[in-house]
Amino acid sequence: MKLSVKDLPVKDLLARSLPLFSYRCLPLTLLALLLAACAVNPVTGQRELSFISQSEEVAMGQQNYAPTLQSQGGKYQVDPGLTEYVNRVGQRLAAVSDRQLPYEFTVINNSVPNAWALPGGKIAINRGLLLELNNEAELAAVLGHEIVHSAARHGAQAMERGMLLQGVLVATSVAASNSEYGNLITGGAQLGAQLATQRYGRDAEREADTYGIRYMATAGYDPAAAISLQETFVRLSEGRESSWLDGLFASHPPSIERVNNNRALVAQLRVEGISGGELGEQQFREQIGFLQEMQPAYQAYDEALELLRADRAEAAMDKIDTAIALLPREARFHGLKADIYLYQRRYQAAIAQYDQALERDDAYFDYYLGRGLAYSREGDRTRAQADLQASVDLLPTATAMNELGALAQARNDRQAAKQYFSQAASAQGPIGEQATAAYIRLDIEDQPAQYIETSAYLDNEGRLLARINNRAPIGVSELLIEFTVQLDGRTSSRQRRLSTLAAGQSLVVDSGLSLPATTATALPAAVRVLSLRAR
Repeated sequence: MKLSVKDLPVKDLLARSLPLFSYRCLPLTLLALLLAACAVNPVTGQRELSFISQSEEVAMGQQNYAPTLQSQGGKYQVDPGLTEYVNRVGQRLAAVSDRQLPYEFTVINNSVPNAWALPGGKIAINRGLLLELNNEAELAAVLGHEIVHSAARHGAQAMERGMLLQGVLVATSVAASNSEYGNLITGGAQLGAQLATQRYGRDAEREADTYGIRYMATAGYDPAAAISLQETFVRLSEGRESSWLDGLFASHPPSIERVNNNRALVAQLRVEGISGGELGEQQFREQIGFLQEMQPAYQAYDEALELLRADRAEAAMDKIDTAIALLPREARFHGLKADIYLYQRRYQAAIAQYDQALERDDAYFDYYLGRGLAYSREGDRTRAQADLQASVDLLPTATAMNELGALAQARNDRQAAKQYFSQAASAQGPIGEQATAAYIRLDIEDQPAQYIETSAYLDNEGRLLARINNRAPIGVSELLIEFTVQLDGRTSSRQRRLSTLAAGQSLVVDSGLSLPATTATALPAAVRVLSLRAR
């Protein structure tokens, strides 16, 4: 069944800094490459290494934006005007940035206060963070900060550091976990999730604050809002609210130092003649009015989710029904109700409820995933296959890959099943372990030599024996073992059967053949496993 939300991992992703090293230690080819890769940062004006071109940054952002939005909660669809408003504010700031990129701003349907940026100008802010802001200028402070992360190449720099640390020009994608599916994300979607949840270093955060405030002021906003914003963040961090620790504070840790730096910069701007500026309190309140009005519904949803994590399905159902009554057009509420039905193994009810969610939002992977699992449990493999594939097209997850592997195995398509299980096996936790075991059960029968170690030898009496060692994590049975002997220009073989061999077990098998003692130093014999069955 679908992995319980209580089993999902939590965020634990730390950015790595580039270590000091001696250029004398570098291969000449790499040194030449480093010298050729120097470029001027478009925001700071400093010279730095740059392996990733702007076109590659833009392509990376475009390719990863949609799946990363999916992994964090999907687009906030109930109030499209809110996203339009956020995008207008973002574009106003982007117009004065030091680097022109195809900037895009989206509101995510997630209660955790957070915001992030991908390379190439793809930026998102959670609805949970919008509720913590007081005016449009504070929103501009958040978006300006994220614009700088893109414009100053902070995400690309993190990838380039990884390239140097590995000694190859390949970025390693690591599954992120700051989402409901965390380390269950597979394939290329892992890279966007990593970039969205990485923790920047102090220098990058300082640059994002500094230049973001200047963008605010140039765009006509009161830069003092960046001070009040950071003061709020520091106060909340001292209270250690869990939602903040899971979100913005994990990747953008606040500090008194940042408050003081912002205060000093605003004072410098005043000296430079930049005074006043727009706060935009009224228009901000108008734009988030609906979200604030519906906050009790989202609070009920969050409480239902926590209750389900605590295995209190009935109480969770009561809470989600409250949320649906308050805001019936929110697809996420119907999706969670369907998840509860799926958790309770009420598959027909789950399917009907996922239908309700998809009628309201047909572009979120989780509803297809859940309905596909429900169809699979009902034995409707055709519909299950279609829904699971639709979910993978939006966001590849180990849960979907593992189930698609099971469906392929059921129709005896071993090769497809192995491909699905192999992708799901990259995940951490029970799903990855289950997929790994399923893959090995298929692969060990196709390639027994990869798992069963064999070695032939003669004992003191000249008998041909073989040690059979099972290196696989699963047991096997019905082993057919073949001994081959080449002696005096003739080849002969003998087969033996072994009923079982447990995981990690080693046994000695007698071929029934004897060889002259003179052959002991150059044994003209071999042994292999012809076939077996996984247990």
